[in-house]
Amino acid sequence: MKKILLIILLSVSITSICNAQTSINTKQSLDKRDTWTQKDLIEPSDLAAILTNAKAKQTQIYNIGVVDNIKGAKNMGGASEQANLEKFKTALSNLPKNTQVVVYCGCCPFEKCPNIRPAFNLMKAMGFSNGKLLNLPTNLKQNWIAKGYPVEPK
Repeated sequence: MKKILLIILLSVSITSICNAQTSINTKQSLDKRDTWTQKDLIEPSDLAAILTNAKAKQTQIYNIGVVDNIKGAKNMGGASEQANLEKFKTALSNLPKNTQVVVYCGCCPFEKCPNIRPAFNLMKAMGFSNGKLLNLPTNLKQNWIAKGYPVEPK
């Protein structure tokens, strides 16, 4: 009888541990999942064109990473850090919800970037209807700077 009880307890413990690990892995995969669609992306050439006309003043650009500033961008620092995400939230809270907002990082490929998901998700959660993610699938250097698009002088 003691052996059976011990086997049952071990089975329950192992099942609980496996379920907890699955729950942790699911949350981690959700945190890394892309929450944007193709319509949420803006191409570098399109943003560069905006920067050369009068619409530039109507578009708010936020560097939410640790890379060079695109011309006119406001540097928030890496959005993976809570303090920088709060700084970004404060900046957004002063804007009308229909403002065109563009966020970018470009430190590394999208799938590895720790900054774009928290910033993009915050922008969407705050109700910005014209929020965009700059499509930098490789990095800022290759997808923006190498193409001659404007950056702030260092």
